[in-house]
Parts: sequence; structure tokens; C-alpha cells
Amino acid sequence: MSTVQPLRIALADDQALVRAGLRALLEQQGITIAFEADDGAQLLDRLATTPVDVILSDIRMPGVDGIEALRQLRERGDATPVLLLTTFDEPELPLQAAAAGAQGFLLKDAAPGDLREAIEQVAAGQVLLQPVSTDPIRSRYRYHADDAPRERFTAREVAILRLLAGGYSNREIARAMFLAEGTVKNYVSAILDKLDTRDRTRAVLKAITLRVI
Repeated sequence: MSTVQPLRIALADDQALVRAGLRALLEQQGITIAFEADDGAQLLDRLATTPVDVILSDIRMPGVDGIEALRQLRERGDATPVLLLTTFDEPELPLQAAAAGAQGFLLKDAAPGDLREAIEQVAAGQVLLQPVSTDPIRSRYRYHADDAPRERFTAREVAILRLLAGGYSNREIARAMFLAEGTVKNYVSAILDKLDTRDRTRAVLKAITLRVI
């Protein structure tokens, strides 16, 4: 009879007390902390030799922060799921992190059960796109009526927009949705055209503002 191996987590936060609290909380729930890091640079160094199932990282850290560490991780071809810790007063950071390739976000005051569930979800390949309120984003980036999409979005286009918000590449979207990469490229082009933007990150921002996703 085989036994299920506990999830192995890399924990990055510049505050030792926060790391200690998270470690105790996760270990009580049967999750193994493979290692801790106090900044993004140390996180990247340790990941080079110690693979994990999920990376749980604060966004704001001195030196190499969580988003920059995520960018460098993806640039070197490491697809380890990343779950970033954030707060309600950081409405723009989740968009930047999604564009960099994060699988999800979690509020720092999340309940223990929510923390475990989020880790298990991203470990299983799911994407948590909106763990923080998008209302601050919408209030800051208001689009006028003439900025509304030129046409209504199909269900498939909305699904692709959500994956774009998660930082997925065309190839990854194609694999996830069982489509040809060229077909995904055509969908993305149509989405950008409807939102009147050439930039994927701005398209995601505008789609959130307009309540498309």
C-alpha cells in the first residue's frame, strides 16, 4: 500500500517571526518545509539544488523581491508553482506577479484552512487568479464607456484571458485547453483587438476593470 508523500514547500519572507509562524502552521497540517529564505536571492540559490512542490513567498522583500525572484525563476525554465503572499493595500502587485508567472495569491491574514487549500490547489496545477479584491484596481483604472470592448467575449476567450492573467504562455494555454498553439495565438490576437491594446498585461488589467474576468 503506497503512502501519499507530504507536500514540500519553500518558504520565503524577510521577517523571521512570520516564517516561524507559517512553518509551525504548515507543519501542523502535514506540509513539509524543505527550506526557508529571507529574500528572493537566497530563494533562487536554494531552489537550484533543492526542488520543492510549491513556493510560498512574500511579495515585498528587500533586494530581490518576490516578483523579481519569480521572473528570474521562470527565465531559467523553472515552472515550480508559486503562491505569493499579499495584502489588500497592494492592488497592482498581483497583476505584475500574474504577468511574471505566479499561479496564485493569498492574503497574509488568510485562515489556516485557506492557506492549506491554496497550496494544495496550486500544487495540483490550478490557478488562483483573484484572491484579493479587484475593486481598488477598478476604481483607480476607470475606463470610459468608449473604452468598452468592441465585441462581447466568448466563453473560450474569457477562459484564455484568465490563463493570461495567470502568466501562462501561448504554448501552456494550448496544452491546458487542448488547442493548437496557432489557434491560441489567434484567440489572443482577437482578445487584444477587442480590448484595443497590444500588451497582454494591460489587456488583463482592462479586462478586470471592465469585469470581463
